[in-house]
Amino acid sequence: MEALMVSACLMGFNCKYNGGNNALPPEALEALKRRYRLIPVCPEAAGGLPTPRVPSERRGGWVITRDGRDVTEAFQKGAEIASRLAGKYQIRRALLKSNSPSCGSGTVYDGSFSGILIRGDGITAAVLKERGVEITDNFQELLVP
Repeated sequence: MEALMVSACLMGFNCKYNGGNNALPPEALEALKRRYRLIPVCPEAAGGLPTPRVPSERRGGWVITRDGRDVTEAFQKGAEIASRLAGKYQIRRALLKSNSPSCGSGTVYDGSFSGILIRGDGITAAVLKERGVEITDNFQELLVP
């Protein structure tokens, strides 16, 4: 069975910055479990950030909290851990949380904390892409035969 890396918040783990999650519908998770070996990852928690935590956004090559702290190093550490997991489990595809400063693929928030999206990738998504992992934020794409 193929392994699929999944943002832990999408699997219902309460690791989101506000202590909540972005859980997929239960039937979607069950369908994914029938087809893949799910490997959950929260790069932010893996990188040492607490839950809950101050929200963060990408600002150029950095990740900055709403109160102005540079947390880039923790995001990079989490991305490295996710990359190692991808190698260990021979991950070819990942289902990651859209727009996240870690997991966003194609769009992320602009660093102004005003809800504006820009083109770009989160730290982990970028590292996984460099490794050749295909990233999606649409679980339905993963269920098409």
